Amino acid sequence: MLAAAAGVILVAGALFVWRGRDADMRYATTAVDRGDVVEVVGATGTVQAVTTVQVGSQVSGTIQSLNADFNSVVRKGQVLARLDPSLLQARVEQARANLISARANLDRSRAMVEDTRQKYERAKELAAQQLLPQSDLETAKSNQDAAAAQVKSSQAAVSQAAAALNQAQVDTAHTVITSPIDGVVIARNVDVGQTVAASLQAPVLFVIAQDLRQLQVNASIDEADVGRVQAGQEVEFRVDAFPEQLFPGRVQQVRLQPTTVQNVVTYNAIISVENPGQRLMPGMTATVSIVVRRADDVLRIPASALRFRPEGFDPTQRQRTRQGQDDGTAAAAGPGGRPDRAGGARGAGGGQGSARPQLVFVLNEKGEPQPARVRLGISDGQSVEVREGLDEGARVVTGAQTDVARGTAARPGASPGASNPFSPQRPQRRQR
Repeated sequence: MLAAAAGVILVAGALFVWRGRDADMRYATTAVDRGDVVEVVGATGTVQAVTTVQVGSQVSGTIQSLNADFNSVVRKGQVLARLDPSLLQARVEQARANLISARANLDRSRAMVEDTRQKYERAKELAAQQLLPQSDLETAKSNQDAAAAQVKSSQAAVSQAAAALNQAQVDTAHTVITSPIDGVVIARNVDVGQTVAASLQAPVLFVIAQDLRQLQVNASIDEADVGRVQAGQEVEFRVDAFPEQLFPGRVQQVRLQPTTVQNVVTYNAIISVENPGQRLMPGMTATVSIVVRRADDVLRIPASALRFRPEGFDPTQRQRTRQGQDDGTAAAAGPGGRPDRAGGARGAGGGQGSARPQLVFVLNEKGEPQPARVRLGISDGQSVEVREGLDEGARVVTGAQTDVARGTAARPGASPGASNPFSPQRPQRRQR
């Protein structure tokens, strides 16, 4: 019984292998078409106002009135709020009284100088006639010098009292909070009756954005991509609030200061954005695509065609195609028929004069894949520019599968035609 069962299993296995070998091979193909290929650098950023000013208070006090609220459009010099000035006005009156007292002391000191001068002159006359002892003359001279010094001290006291009065008046003027720029109030942090305390740091009462018609996106660029980002490059981005709309921008600056978070180094790129309809708001998260290189109306093939290799393909024994004979270039495939990582779809192409050689497969008259050498340009992760080697309409093989009796099974070694989900995705323009 066991021998019979083993024989049945062997026969079934041989039949399955025989049927699999004789099964028809079907190839997935895609026609070479024309279109735009755009190589982009993806990043995320935050929409910000170009100029944002925090309006604070230099003095402490209680909010007496508010003249601006959230989203209020304000002008430079417009009154935003007022603090209760009663305490500061009392200080002004006290400083003014101190100044009056200091000026009176100065007048008294000047009178003392005149009195001591007259006494000293009289003492000199009497001493010349030998009618006054020398010690009395010296005392008169000392009194005159002391009165002159007292005048200088009184003058300094007057200046000090005047400065204190000026400071009290400035503090009183600071109870009126005005807008330093033209803009829109995007934050109000106080209410009427609230007490603000200005100590080492001024409390922030309002936050004003200068002009929301002109914004910027602060994007974090990975250190591996920052070398390809330059000022002046075009940018396209989306925000979650308007997922169907594509907003344009332009790289204004790539800042040199690095930011390191958990050993990941990024650099900030400032992207200028026009916002005439004011649909964009500060603080929105933007998904940014920086256009590094662009090729318009060129031949292109799917990136999956570069990964396909038929089963049993050996690049060391294949016949060179005409393109390979002309330029004498070696195959871009590595050992075992796998594409070389340095020549994959990622980072395809350099400038206009640095097209890469690569290998793809097209179907011949018998419906079998035939190798064809091409020269590639830039890639967007899904499509690759073809500069030489293929004509428009040619069908390139992107995958293969075998039909079996009970379904369809992927043939070993065949590459699927699906696009790589981890490839950088560029936002597609909405058809109008």
